[in-house]
Amino acid sequence: MRALLRKMRRFGIGRMVGLLLLVGLLALRAWDPGPIEALRHKSFDVYQLMYPRSERPNLVAIVDIDERSLRALGQWPWPRTIMANIVSKVVEHGGTIIGFDVLFPEPDRSSPEVAVETFQGVDRATRETLRQLPSNDAIFAEVIRRTKVVLGQSGYRVAGAAPIARPIIQNGIATLGPDPRPYLVDFPHLLRNLPVLDEAAQGNGIFSIIPEQDGTVRRVPVVALADGTIVPSLSLEMLRVATGSGAILIKTDASGVRSVGFQDLEIPTDGKGRIWIHFSPHDLSKYISAIDLLQDRVGADSIAGKMVLIGTSAAGLLDLKVTPIHPALPGVELHAQLLESALTRSTLSRPGYTAFFELMLGTLLSLTLIALAPKMNAGSLFFLGGTIAAVTLGVSWYCFVFLNLLIDCTFPLISSLLVYAVLVCTNYVSVSADRHRIRSAFSQYLSPDLVEQLAQSPEKLVLGGEQRNLTVLFSDIRGFTAIAELYKDDPQGLTTLINRLFTPLTKDIMERHGTIDKYMGDAIMAFWNAPLTDLSHEANACEAALAMLDSLQELNEQRQREAWGDHPVPPLRIGIGLNTGSCVVGNFGSDLHFNYSVLGDTVNLASRLESLTKQYGVAIIIGEKTAKAVRERFAVLEIDHMQVRGKQVPERIFTVLGRAEVAAGSDFIELMERNDTMLDAYRCREWSKALETILRCRELGNRFGLDDYYDFYIQRIRHLIETSASSS
Repeated sequence: MRALLRKMRRFGIGRMVGLLLLVGLLALRAWDPGPIEALRHKSFDVYQLMYPRSERPNLVAIVDIDERSLRALGQWPWPRTIMANIVSKVVEHGGTIIGFDVLFPEPDRSSPEVAVETFQGVDRATRETLRQLPSNDAIFAEVIRRTKVVLGQSGYRVAGAAPIARPIIQNGIATLGPDPRPYLVDFPHLLRNLPVLDEAAQGNGIFSIIPEQDGTVRRVPVVALADGTIVPSLSLEMLRVATGSGAILIKTDASGVRSVGFQDLEIPTDGKGRIWIHFSPHDLSKYISAIDLLQDRVGADSIAGKMVLIGTSAAGLLDLKVTPIHPALPGVELHAQLLESALTRSTLSRPGYTAFFELMLGTLLSLTLIALAPKMNAGSLFFLGGTIAAVTLGVSWYCFVFLNLLIDCTFPLISSLLVYAVLVCTNYVSVSADRHRIRSAFSQYLSPDLVEQLAQSPEKLVLGGEQRNLTVLFSDIRGFTAIAELYKDDPQGLTTLINRLFTPLTKDIMERHGTIDKYMGDAIMAFWNAPLTDLSHEANACEAALAMLDSLQELNEQRQREAWGDHPVPPLRIGIGLNTGSCVVGNFGSDLHFNYSVLGDTVNLASRLESLTKQYGVAIIIGEKTAKAVRERFAVLEIDHMQVRGKQVPERIFTVLGRAEVAAGSDFIELMERNDTMLDAYRCREWSKALETILRCRELGNRFGLDDYYDFYIQRIRHLIETSASSS
């Protein structure tokens, strides 16, 4: 279980949440509820608004039963003789085929045999004469029979006009693949024209249009199931009759209808046999007023060679449709646009595989974000998200403009955007938690500035053990036992004194980029160059050591000023050891408690150097590597050789007497020369010369507080002289 938790943490909470969200989004897209479909359709509407179908030479004309015609010829429906005259005029002007977007389901009430029954004051002979005249429907049927005419039919799903109980005329439907009936738009009832008209027409097709849930027409069924029979749409039947094709071929596969066509024309459809129309802007030049046609006020090229639709734009006849690019387009123009789209092969398509492609695209983009986001910073992640969005939109737009293919960009974009948002939020929470953890872990060790650097750039922190070149500091209070004895009856006072001392010393270390390792009674351990890299760690450590001495002097002066009565106020003194070398730094301890610390011989030597400050009578002792790194910036004076355990060559040790201005002074330069001469004589066992040189050194050393140091050497040399004399 613990191993599983470790793997989960390594994988990342953000990735896990992102994957769960992606699974939920994929399930939602597979379900495809109404709001998801509506959003998809709205994106396609935007494409149509931005890039409508370009205008082509008009292939379709519309004889419009408009308001002006209604005022001139009377209310609708007009006598069938007028409709016959309209058909004759279209043929006279060269129309190739006529399609009616109007319905003639009842006998013409103005026919002589029907109208005579309403006449009063007419004798029997006249009535019989009128009854013998041809009906308007028969006259209309005769004109239709001599012309290529396709009559419209209306499919409906609710109770309305009683259907005519006769077989549906079907001019030929062929299928290739599974039975398309289960997939087609189903109209339980079909409202048809008078039998005399249906039989006279060259074809029959439904003109029923079903808007989407939001009332917008985007797709028109080109084949449908009506009263249990497969019937073509008005537009498709007009194309069949115009091309002289015998049958309409419906191609299907496991996902439904794939295409509909005949001869060399194949029109892609959706699974229900509907065509996505690529709309062009509303074009008034297609429209010819019916009254203008009847009164021969029509241009010679308005109809010639064109397919002609007869319909209405009159608002009172309620045949206005909402489309993606027009809020009130006459329904007859929908059929005109469908005809032109089919003839110019510019219909839009959305094959069944597009849904799978969109799912895969959304999955791929989301997985890319899930894989890369946790490894990236905010700027890179934003750039990646923007690139993914741009590429997705670009692919979808390219398919629409150049391939007439509808690829939904909303699901890939929304899914990847939601995953992106989740990853950003979880990353933010994770980063905030990491920063809080880092601040909590290092606020006691580092200065606030360094802690904030770690919090903002946690990648600089390597925990668990790392080998680095560090400078380590040990500091200890001299004579602490005697000081503690003074406070044996006041332990709280001793605590206050230590806190007063450690506070400025800690500040001196932290302000110079040091890390406090621990407090050990009256001692402080610190190091430089971890957890943040410090290229000047040796110099910063020496600077901190000198600052600690300055702070100690200031504290002693304060304590003297605070002294009262005979209460003793012994001055505080500290020894500082500094050493530079390779260490292992990281979190050490147990599962229950650990500490960020350092280990290695360098640390041990630094501790030993601190203890030697008492012996040599100096406040600071630094190792050879530290001295080599800082000798150009500090007044560094060699004080001795020290044999280090495990090494054959003794380690040179040094003290630091001041900063650069001290090192550049003539007094220090002369002192360093005399001190080097003294050490050379001492190491060559030239005792007299060494003592003589020490006396000259003391004159200058007194200015740098080196009296105890030279006293130590005088005593050592005298002891060596006595030892040498007694042995001889």
